[in-house]
Amino acid sequence: MSSPSASAFRASRAVGALFFSLFGGAWIVLWSCRAYGFNPILVALIALAALGLFAWALTSYNQNKGAIADDSDPAKKKAEKVFHLVNAAQWVLILVVGNVLNNLGHGDWVLASTIIIVGLHFLPLARVFHYPLHTYTGLALVAWGAGYPFLMTQGAASPVGCLGAGLLLWASAITGLTIKPF
Repeated sequence: MSSPSASAFRASRAVGALFFSLFGGAWIVLWSCRAYGFNPILVALIALAALGLFAWALTSYNQNKGAIADDSDPAKKKAEKVFHLVNAAQWVLILVVGNVLNNLGHGDWVLASTIIIVGLHFLPLARVFHYPLHTYTGLALVAWGAGYPFLMTQGAASPVGCLGAGLLLWASAITGLTIKPF
């Protein structure tokens, strides 16, 4: 049997993996639709993969949820407050930057900027959740969002940006579910 702190670590990582599985799947569906049009078979396969990863994360969470601090824990309340503020700021920034880019005639850069903003939002969350690997996920997304437009012949409009973002989130989910507690 694992220690309560190891179990709490696994439960926390599973919560992150729940989100990463779905958001990663959404990015990959967006890639497939931009690259191939709406292909129901491809979308269904991506959805099945996302749901499989989600089910793995949910199973891990359910096995370890008893070790999570209760809702009255002040540290948990503070972390949740920062989490919500960071996420709200992320969405506001995505909307503002997207509108500015569109109004300046650079709408093809909206996806790349969104990937960068999503990556940046992981940096404070790494500290809030005491999970340094969020830093690597964030930096990988920032590097991907900043780099792929210059690597693809379609530039920032290339659907491969969405694929890379989704795969990075799925890789982070899998890492979170398999990594040993620090």
